[in-house]
Amino acid sequence: MPRVLAVADEVVEQLWSDQVRQREVDLVIAAGDLPFDYLEFLAGALDRPCVFVPGNHDPDLTGYTNVRGLWTKAGLPARWPGPAGGVNADGRVLDVAGLRIAGLGGSIRYNRGPNQWTERQQARRTRRVARLARWRALRDGRGVDVLLTHSPPRDCGDEQDPPHRGFACLHDAVRRMRPPLLLHGHIHPHGRPTPDRVLAGTRVVNVVGYQVLDIPGGVEARSAT
Repeated sequence: MPRVLAVADEVVEQLWSDQVRQREVDLVIAAGDLPFDYLEFLAGALDRPCVFVPGNHDPDLTGYTNVRGLWTKAGLPARWPGPAGGVNADGRVLDVAGLRIAGLGGSIRYNRGPNQWTERQQARRTRRVARLARWRALRDGRGVDVLLTHSPPRDCGDEQDPPHRGFACLHDAVRRMRPPLLLHGHIHPHGRPTPDRVLAGTRVVNVVGYQVLDIPGGVEARSAT
């Protein structure tokens, strides 16, 4: 059962120190809006892979391609602005450290900043990721273990102000992929409790700051109802 250090939105000083080396985890998962050098430190200090999705305060990472270690954008050599060694799961389905992770980064669009999507745009991205997950499941019978998002589903741990509304289409993502676990950031607790929620059988966890989670891997694909 892989053990995961899940982080999002708020830097934790104890983690950005040698103390983090005492933690035994198999993977770092980041749900957005953290300094990339913080993610690089965590992955390096723990000597573990780091999978992330961008948040609405992160730079635009779209359009970059890595072929044999060379980053390009629009066919030209480019410097990738993301964390060195980090794997961007946004819009993808990845197998890492025994887990199958589907990623949908970004927030609802509220200004002209990067990594913001209208509900229609995110719904289109959701359908594409669900198709990828289904193709993988047809090939090997494995379902998605973790749906990694920056924003929560609408009315499932979000807020009412426009920048912090969740995506309604994430309900469809859960219905299509049926992951046991959805990890998100974006909603700062500000001292309030953030109890886990359950959406159509999926446990929804706010990981702002950090959480250490034991996640069963290799779940069998389940058909949407």
